[in-house]
Order: sequence, then structure tokens, then C-alpha cells
Amino acid sequence: MATLNAESQSIQHIVNPKSDNPPHLEKQGTATRLIVKGKPFLMLAGELHNSSTSNTSYMRPIWAHMAKIHLNTVIAPVSWELIEDQKGRFDFSLPDSMIMGARKQGLHLILTWFGSWKNSSSTYAPSWVKKNFHQFPYVKDQSGKTLEILSTFGEATWEADANALRRLMAHIKEIDKKQQTVIMVQVENESGVLLSNRDYSDDANKAFLSDIPAELSTYLTTNKNNLAPELYSVWKANGFKTKGNWESVFGKSSFDSKDWKKLSYYTEELFMAYYYAKYIGIVANTGKSAYRIPMYVNAWLKQPETPYPGKYPSGGPLPQVIDMYRCAAKAIDFIAPDIYIPQFTWVTDQFHRLGNPLMIPETRGGAWGAASAFYAFGEHDAMCFSPFGIDGDYSKNAEIKNAYMVLDQLKEIILKNQGKQTMRGILIDTTTEIQRFNLGGYQIEARLLDKNKNHVEGGIIINTAPEEYLIAGKGLDIRFTPATPERLPLVAIEIANEGSFKNGKWVKGRTLNGNEINTSIFSGTGLKFPSKSYTIQFVRLYRYE
Repeated sequence: MATLNAESQSIQHIVNPKSDNPPHLEKQGTATRLIVKGKPFLMLAGELHNSSTSNTSYMRPIWAHMAKIHLNTVIAPVSWELIEDQKGRFDFSLPDSMIMGARKQGLHLILTWFGSWKNSSSTYAPSWVKKNFHQFPYVKDQSGKTLEILSTFGEATWEADANALRRLMAHIKEIDKKQQTVIMVQVENESGVLLSNRDYSDDANKAFLSDIPAELSTYLTTNKNNLAPELYSVWKANGFKTKGNWESVFGKSSFDSKDWKKLSYYTEELFMAYYYAKYIGIVANTGKSAYRIPMYVNAWLKQPETPYPGKYPSGGPLPQVIDMYRCAAKAIDFIAPDIYIPQFTWVTDQFHRLGNPLMIPETRGGAWGAASAFYAFGEHDAMCFSPFGIDGDYSKNAEIKNAYMVLDQLKEIILKNQGKQTMRGILIDTTTEIQRFNLGGYQIEARLLDKNKNHVEGGIIINTAPEEYLIAGKGLDIRFTPATPERLPLVAIEIANEGSFKNGKWVKGRTLNGNEINTSIFSGTGLKFPSKSYTIQFVRLYRYE
């Protein structure tokens, strides 16, 4: 137990507690961490419904509810139409109410900028933009039909959007730089073209038939060996050209109606991704010129129900087009998935690659969300986990509340171990009942404790020292087997304790033995985590022959 106590006591000294630097990102090993007031910060978040912050009276009671369910961060929208209802006339009373309400409850905010696009559409732009379609042009589909989507080729549009975000960021800096309530900004929301594989307006057609931009040619050449494999494959197939129009460089697209994971209309998707990235990059860079805090973009996923561009927003920030964003939107720090599909581990694997850190700004709540949160933080060094609609039916937040109570206790140890390959996440259900991996010299097997129940369970396991593990989870059966049996072939539990962290220090609860653990004689060595609620256990193993 001495090792764990030393670990927990040292957490208080891993960083300077105060800093005048604004929130920013920092690397630790392979992980990217958010730094707030000089300390790494793990975002136990929830996202509000889209209209919740459109009225000060409506939003006022929300913040106390968020604190009660153990959130430390709330993701909340600021819409362009409500802060600039007339061109050049700004009213920041709504974001002020958000900031003051969150600050009073000790919460941080991530602001989602509903500017030119929200779920692809342009419904949150001000009326003076939406009605003036000659100055602020819309997307056209292949038949020439106008879609209610502002075109990325409208220079006046990106200038107006960028100016609005700049004014908002300048205001936030003025009222919040010291307190750092606002820690991050999402620029636009699930951008891309729906109902068409690309924009077919005159300006878009001209760009598609012209040579690819010079900055993209330079980027491809410079980053040839570090491109997304999907992009590298089509570029290679077309001879690694650096000049020519989009189809000349990346090939003529195909369409696959059978395999949803295949990349249909990929050249059109790359084309739109570049121009969305160009537009969003200008908006984000202009915003950062006023107040430089992290900014990201979120993605509507490619999935079985929306398998090709146009069914999902074409040009949105998905992993297969990440290079377009890295090329043309350098002010964007990372891309993030909105995960509502069952293929959670596949999505997190896709987004946590090529140096992109994992942040989950939107996902499902309930038992599924709670289990997935443990997995995301343990398996992928996630910065943030955030169920959507967290301010809906509060009675449905019990699972998230329970999970966040435990993750809040563990957050400092999680942050300390990020990027060091000393943590793993667990996510199993009645379809995938077993998960196996190696950690700290042992093969670890996680199973459902109750196989007869139709459910999903999650956990996190941290190798805190040789032969020692800290594990949190629910409904799990955890077994340990030596990964190197030639050293000593057999393993047993020296000690196992329930416990909790209070003020960063480990407080031992029951010592577990007998029926409360798995013993090597009867069923293999390991721990049991009751199905009722998430608990934390510490185990020290020993080897023998």
C-alpha cells in the first residue's frame, strides 16, 4: 500500500498550481493534455441541448444541476444569430450569462460556435446573412438546386463569420482571461455538404476543375510519409502528382453500395474537406488573434446509416480527410467525433491516430455512455468525454453521475499516467464478452461478471508500480496471467483493497478476500467488480512456482 500512497501524495506536486497562461494544449509522452491555470485538466463533461443557452432565464438553473451530477465542464452553444442580429451590432448578454452561471458552480465551459454551419445546415447564421444570398452564396447540388448551406466559396461569408468570432473571443478574453472559465472553442458544428457529394455552384465547379491549390501540393510533398493511409493510397495510385485538377491528382471517384466502410466519392470528399478547412481555418485563426485558446472541429460520422458523402456531411473533419484540415486549417488543434453508433471502439481507433488526440464532445449517455467514458480515458488518453443533452431528463443521468463520481477521484492519477502506456480501458458487452491485453508484465482478461444480463460494462486499469494495479469498473471479472511465465509461472494476490480517493489521497476500505476475489486455486487470480455501481480497487500481486 505504501507505493499507492506515495503515488497519490505526489500528485499534488506534479505541476505549478497557478499560471497566467491561457488554456492551452501540451504533450506528455504520446498524449495531448489540456492545461488550465498551469495544471493538466481532464474534462468530465456534458453537452447541453442546442437551444438551452438561447434564454438567460431558461439557462439559469442548469448550472447547479450540472455540478450535482459531478461534471466539471459543460459544452454549450453560442449562436451567431443571437450575438449579431444586425450587422456590426453585438450583444454578449447570453454568453455572459453562461460564463457567470458556470463560474458560480465551479464549472468550465467549452463554447460551440454555431456560425455558418450546424449539422451541415446554415440555420444559425443571422437573417441578414441568410436572406442576402447574392452576397452570401449557398451550395448547389448536381442538378443545380440550391441547398440551405452557406457555400465555402463565399468570401464575404467567411469574413463576416470570422469577424463575429473575433469579437466574441475578444469579449471572452476581457471578462474571463483571469478566471479561465472558458477553456476551449468548437468552431462550427458537423460541417460539410449534405444531400450532395460536393458543392456544384459555379465557383466550386471552377475550383474542382482547376489545379489543386499550391499549398496542398507543398503539403503532400512535405508530409508524403505521414499522410492518412486512405489519402496516400489514392495519391499513389495516380502517380503522386503534385499538379493537375482534383480528379487528375486523386483519381475519379467510385461508389460502393455494399460496404459502408469503403470510401465512395472520395475525391469529392477531399475537395470539400480542403475548402471547408480553408474557411474554418480563417474563422479560427481570426478568433485566435483575439484570444488564443484551443479550438477544434467535430464530425458527423460515416456509418452504416449514412455510408457516403452527401449522406454524411461531405468535407467534414473525418479521419480519412484529416490532412486537408492540417494543410488548410492550421489554427484548428484537432478533429473530434460525435459518437452515437454502436461501433464505439472502431470510431475511437480511427480518430486516435496520426497524432490526433481523442476528445469526444458528443455521445450517448446512460449505462452505455458511462462504460464508454472509462474506456476512452483508459484506452485512448482522452481529454474529454461528453454525453449530449445532459440537461434533459435529469433522472436519466444516474449512470453518468456514478461514473463521474469515480472518475473525478481518479482524474489526477489518470492525468499522471497519460501518454506513458501504463493504462488500458475496458469495454465489454453481451456481444463482446471478453477483452484481453497485456499491461505491466501480465496478460489481463476482462469478462462480464453477469453473463445473463443484457448490458455493457466498462472500466479502467492503471499499472501504478511493478505488480500493482489500480482498477475502477462495474460488473467486471478481471483475471491476471503472467505474460512472461518463464520468470515465475504462477501468480496470486498479495493484497486487494476497496477504497476511494479523498483530496488526492488513497483511503482504504474493505480488505477483499475469499468470495470477493478470484483465487488461483479455484478460478484463476483476479478481482470482481459488483454490478450495482462503479468501485475502485487496488491489488498487489506476487509470483511463485
